[in-house]
Amino acid sequence: MKQSKLFKENRKNPIKYIGRRSGLGIEVRGGKKGLAIQYNHDQEIRRVDLSDTPAKRIFIIDLVEAGAYKSKLADVLSISRQTIDNYIARKEVFGTEGLINSFRKSQSTNLAEQRKANQDQLIKGDVTSQINEIRKKEQAKKDSNMPVQLTLPFNIEKDEKEKIISIAEQPFTENHKWEKTRYAGVFMYIIHLLFSSRLLSLLGGYFGNSYKIFMVFILMVAINTRSLEQLKNVRKREAGIILGLGRIPSKPKVWEWFYRAAHLKVGQDVLDDYFLYQVRSGKVGCNYLFIDGHLLPYTGKKKVHCGFSTQRGIPLPGQTNMVTCDATGRVVDFDIQEGTGDLRAYISVLAAKWSKEMPAPTIFVFDREGYGGDFFYGLQQNGVYFSTWDKHVNTEKLSKIPEDDFAEELEFNNKKYRYFEQFKEFKATTSEGEEKTISLRQFIIWNMKAGRRTAILSHTGEDKISAKDCIIGILNRWGASENTFKHIKDNHPYHYHPGFKCTKSDNQEIANPILKDLKKGIQKLTRAIKALKVRLAGKTPLYNKDGSVRSNSAYANLKKKISTEESVLEQSKIDAKNEPERVNTSTLEDYKQFERIDNEGKKLFDLVTSCVWNTRKELVDWLRPHWANDNEIVDLFYAITKCHGWVRSSKHEVRVRLEPLEQRSRRFAQEQLCKKLSFLGAKLPNGKQMVIEVGSSPLPT
Repeated sequence: MKQSKLFKENRKNPIKYIGRRSGLGIEVRGGKKGLAIQYNHDQEIRRVDLSDTPAKRIFIIDLVEAGAYKSKLADVLSISRQTIDNYIARKEVFGTEGLINSFRKSQSTNLAEQRKANQDQLIKGDVTSQINEIRKKEQAKKDSNMPVQLTLPFNIEKDEKEKIISIAEQPFTENHKWEKTRYAGVFMYIIHLLFSSRLLSLLGGYFGNSYKIFMVFILMVAINTRSLEQLKNVRKREAGIILGLGRIPSKPKVWEWFYRAAHLKVGQDVLDDYFLYQVRSGKVGCNYLFIDGHLLPYTGKKKVHCGFSTQRGIPLPGQTNMVTCDATGRVVDFDIQEGTGDLRAYISVLAAKWSKEMPAPTIFVFDREGYGGDFFYGLQQNGVYFSTWDKHVNTEKLSKIPEDDFAEELEFNNKKYRYFEQFKEFKATTSEGEEKTISLRQFIIWNMKAGRRTAILSHTGEDKISAKDCIIGILNRWGASENTFKHIKDNHPYHYHPGFKCTKSDNQEIANPILKDLKKGIQKLTRAIKALKVRLAGKTPLYNKDGSVRSNSAYANLKKKISTEESVLEQSKIDAKNEPERVNTSTLEDYKQFERIDNEGKKLFDLVTSCVWNTRKELVDWLRPHWANDNEIVDLFYAITKCHGWVRSSKHEVRVRLEPLEQRSRRFAQEQLCKKLSFLGAKLPNGKQMVIEVGSSPLPT
């Protein structure tokens, strides 16, 4: 049966086949084509208003990239085939902005200045002529053997310290025929990272020819190679040709590449530049920012501060990685801190760091570690919106709340909740010592399935943010899956720290051992006094003939002992109050000082880990329309990236062909994802097109 027969013809708006099991129906409004309805296997999956020109253009591009035939698509929409080609060219040259005809809105608060800034950024004149002119210039650069320079929004491009990658050291300069490689699936990450994430431009600007170590890092993260030493198990030529390096060198040479990059000491600058680019380009969401710490254990011989392992419930030597993610689990920012780290300080720094870049309102979501009246007051004064779990909740009191009070309902993660809103007051002390009272929104929620009740706290200022949005913010993080990094480390070497180096730490403070002993003594005395009072209750006083209490009786002795112990307890409490919580050990003799782990190499490796993880999230989203079972889609993606295949590098393109997956439906999804990546039109600085496909072996048998 023909593909077109799969779609029903007896509808009010007939569906026309446009390719790859997809159909398109047009709803007529007022004699004009008003609404385009996309179908997959006769199931409606998308609607687009054709009167919205930017949305229409983006819709057409998405259909072409998904495998729709241009001629059939043009016929259904009553446009020319050349118009579709023009849209593709506009996106290739100008990006998505070329389809929308405007760029990012000005940050100016003055309306006239905003309009002028937007007018200055419009694509003016004949767009087709501009595209042709740009292509002529690019071709002239190719003919003169000059690399194509891309204009990108990275700070390094405006810096005099910007480096360049020489022509001879650029990736995929080697031309070769088809060669087999077992790492062909890694090319999916490379296309997206080099084109959509602009990673090569960023790394080239900061590191120049030393960018090569990052290509090795991409391979390690993609195939879960846990250290540079484990590269001995990698096929050097097969891995090298898929990375564009020709061949991965020996271990000493790879370490040389690493130290050349690490010694530049620009790790934090690269992170800030890349994360800023993500926020500005809309690659990460900013409505909710989820913040939590994750222990990076240390097993060396140096004396370092301890972090806390929540899984094992004990302190362990190491550092804490403060990770910030958006609502979809993409990494927005991270910071590696000594010991247990300071979540409260990190939230304040993060809010100040990104406040000018993120759209308002942004809600910061964190767990009970950030609980406290003084901390809440500080966030409130700085205009930071947040949502967190309430602490010290009396579950017995919550269980007695009448069911009728839970007037509102919502469903999230396939669970039903009921809730109501009230206010809760906190006492806070300012830096001047003045006491303040603040009021926060409190939501009492009831998990209908589990029968549990708990409370959530939020501050949203004067913005009219609904209770539902505040609750969903906290449930989105801890309602089903707690932390992004718990999933990262399952498939990627998240804990790997290349190039351990330790220096003297500026933090030589430890918990005051005297205070610790005093607190233990107070607890011991309290228990002893309680036991003595229990014994005293069972004794009766004895009297002399004159009516006085006998001084040597058991009752009298117990009373004297209780009085003595209470005096000691009172003095211990006074001593404990006068002792500081922490003491500095740097002035002590014969005391082994704490060392601080140098995180320069860790930041560079985690930059690549974050990039690969965010790419995985986006590519899985691209795969979702072609795979119905959401529980298997992540495993399907990893199966595609682990495919063997073949690679060929010619004068004009780098083409990778993956071995097809055996199951027909999985193979179809694999083909669609490869087509989507190929339709990006990704190009290397040397002008070569990057193409990935699915097919049989091109080598002779």
